[in-house]
Amino acid sequence: NINGETLKKHPSHLVRPVSATMIPGRYLAHQEGLPKLPVPPLRQTCERYLAVLEPLVSEQELEHTRKLMAEFLTPGGAGERLQKGLERRAHKMENWLSDWWLQTAYLDFRMPVVVHSSPGVVLPRLEFSDRQGQIRFAAKLIAGVLDFKTMIDNETLPVEYLGGNSLCMNQYYQVLCSCRVPGPRRDSVVNHARAKRPPTFITVVHNYQFFVLEVYSSDGSLLTVDQIYMQLEKIWNSSLQTNKEPIGILTSQHRNTWAKAYANLIKDKTNKESVQAIQKSIFTVCLDAPVPRVSDEMYRSRAALQMLHGGGSRWNSGNRWFDKTLQFIIGEDGTCGLSYEHAPAEGPPIVSMVDHVVEYTKKTEMVRTPLVPLPMPQKLRFNITPEIKKDIEKAKQNMNIMVHDLDVRVIVFSHFGKNVPKSHKMSPDAFIQVALQLAYFRMYQRCCSTYESASLRMFRLGRTDTIRSASIDSLNFSRTMDDPSKPVAEKVALLEKAVKAHRAYTDMAIRGEAIDRHLLGLRLQAIEDLVSMPKVFMDTSYAVAMHYNLSTSQVPAKTDCVMCFGPVVPDGYGVCYNPMEEHINFAVSAFNSCSETNAARLAQGLEDALLDMRDLVEQMPRAKL
Repeated sequence: NINGETLKKHPSHLVRPVSATMIPGRYLAHQEGLPKLPVPPLRQTCERYLAVLEPLVSEQELEHTRKLMAEFLTPGGAGERLQKGLERRAHKMENWLSDWWLQTAYLDFRMPVVVHSSPGVVLPRLEFSDRQGQIRFAAKLIAGVLDFKTMIDNETLPVEYLGGNSLCMNQYYQVLCSCRVPGPRRDSVVNHARAKRPPTFITVVHNYQFFVLEVYSSDGSLLTVDQIYMQLEKIWNSSLQTNKEPIGILTSQHRNTWAKAYANLIKDKTNKESVQAIQKSIFTVCLDAPVPRVSDEMYRSRAALQMLHGGGSRWNSGNRWFDKTLQFIIGEDGTCGLSYEHAPAEGPPIVSMVDHVVEYTKKTEMVRTPLVPLPMPQKLRFNITPEIKKDIEKAKQNMNIMVHDLDVRVIVFSHFGKNVPKSHKMSPDAFIQVALQLAYFRMYQRCCSTYESASLRMFRLGRTDTIRSASIDSLNFSRTMDDPSKPVAEKVALLEKAVKAHRAYTDMAIRGEAIDRHLLGLRLQAIEDLVSMPKVFMDTSYAVAMHYNLSTSQVPAKTDCVMCFGPVVPDGYGVCYNPMEEHINFAVSAFNSCSETNAARLAQGLEDALLDMRDLVEQMPRAKL
């Protein structure tokens, strides 16, 4: 049982460690000490759900939903039966939610992983603009990831904490040596990390050509940065021609289309072996060709697109294997970052690895190693039949449609960071989320269903639940903020109330008491029990609540980076941010095909809202706060 008090003392509800104390944790002993994810009380979830709907639907719709909810909650009715089923499931499983979530959120999802599911991370721009610099940095980066891998393998990763409670470390064991595999109705994930003979190589892709690069010497020690550099040079020099078929672009297709093409592709023995090598490899490194230069102001936005989709079939979209859990991307022009397949892990473990790797690349100097002749990295061969060539052409066309449709704006909000909200005793995350609600309200004169991910890693095998940032309190503040007839004190009071409400919802979510995964569980339980779907899940209010026009995530990092992802609905936005001490990195995405949404406008609106909120709280005498 988790003591809520300890949470309140650490306003950093972040999914990152409050302090990553060095406790060489024997992984399994640590995991077994974690509590199991609770099933929240049924009535509590239903009441909270009605409160969530209040700012989102009309009074009439709400009234209708209240009736359906009363029916759902009748003693001995559907709600009670499903709740009992869930409680039984929770009793017998390590985590009642994690398998269901992996399936419904990721593996059953049939849209392309590109843009629709896989996030990108943009790292600070590097100071090189030639192949020499590119290969040198790539060698250091590879060594840095392998250094992190050693901590995972030895189980010496520092256990992370959240408000005094240790967190589940399972996701770290899922991101290396793993890959998604397409299937006709649902995908799967293969993980070779725990195999009898775990993989000892990475894959490198350059000019659409894949290579296997062994990163351990015959005596089991890691190659040095210098040796990796020499091997990358060999790869580069044996893949100069760009006329090869970009086989990797197949992984960007709609999942059913890719599953068909995949089955066809691996009928050939050579192709099958090549695909398996990519799937087994520890991770993939993409050595990208330079892309056309843009202004410094637009640089980060363009880099975000490189990480999300590679810029289209003319550029680097074929220089990927999008099913691979981890792909580090290093452009000849200094663009650098990564893309990750979302099924095995959330952002924070990925970013924690990024922090480690970036630190490592800063301190590592190239040391000349005694010249031990190393074998030539093996090139992966693919036999391209006319049918596969047709699949590749189709994938290129679809990729280019996606590329034209996605708009991403990365902005560095330089006026302040976590420092301002903290000086007013407000949670920085809540302050930013309320600003986003204000920006959205100013654009559309209404609020919308908003998703912010909350970590459930306080529980064994925990993934995420939803913080619903659109509340009656945030709506009241947004309505009042621009009303000249309202006094400043009232606006400040409403802002404080909105921030506190967000903070309270967050605490509830990380304690496993939020509503969204519970509602999902009840729905899936109904499907499993083969009973008719309760009307409350067939209701328009439910559809509105699940249509997230704002899909958001705070992914804090020590590194000055930003994560980005696409919207989750056609008329929505994806908003990801990394709040640093004195500035905030934001990425805002939208689809060009939707005339109502505009990433640049929302990004600008967010900057304005943050500044207006700061000006508002600064008008109040400090003593009151």
